[in-house]
Amino acid sequence: MAKHVAESPLERSSLASLDQKLAMAKRCSHEGVVAGAKAAVLAGIATAIPTLASARMLPWARANLNPTAQALIISTVAGAAYFIVADKTVLASARRNSFNQARAHNIEA
Repeated sequence: MAKHVAESPLERSSLASLDQKLAMAKRCSHEGVVAGAKAAVLAGIATAIPTLASARMLPWARANLNPTAQALIISTVAGAAYFIVADKTVLASARRNSFNQARAHNIEA
């Protein structure tokens, strides 16, 4: 026996609000991914140039930094830059959206 219950206006508004929050979260995370990827590329290039140059020119680096170590240095810096910038971007976007929501609720009240 199927149970047919009409949706109340409160349920409809909460579902719409949930969809809006989900869309906002997806947009915030996408902004974080894009900003993090840009930072990772920039950090990788900024790290690769001196690492590769020092491994060719400095005697200590030539003796101790094999290609695996060089790749590890570059990828560690790029990964750290990605996560730091992505986290900061997501938090800034969430803070901005929180202030916008608070402002909208104050206008409605």
